[in-house]
Amino acid sequence: MLVLKRKSGESIMIGEDVEIKIVDIGDGTVKIGIEAPKSIEIMRKEVIEQVSEENKAAKSSKKINKETLKNLFK
Repeated sequence: MLVLKRKSGESIMIGEDVEIKIVDIGDGTVKIGIEAPKSIEIMRKEVIEQVSEENKAAKSSKKINKETLKNLFK
């Protein structure tokens, strides 16, 4: 892991076309801006982890038979 110190208004570059800019530094938080091509998906890690856990839970849940499904929509 590369750790860099940056001040508000400073940036780092990832490759030639991804810029991470420090927008604001506050009470225990850092606000960052990310400029990247639309082809690069940017998501918060906790969202990815939550979706992954929900997918695992859905995969392991009981399968519903056709009769049960019909009864749900009566």
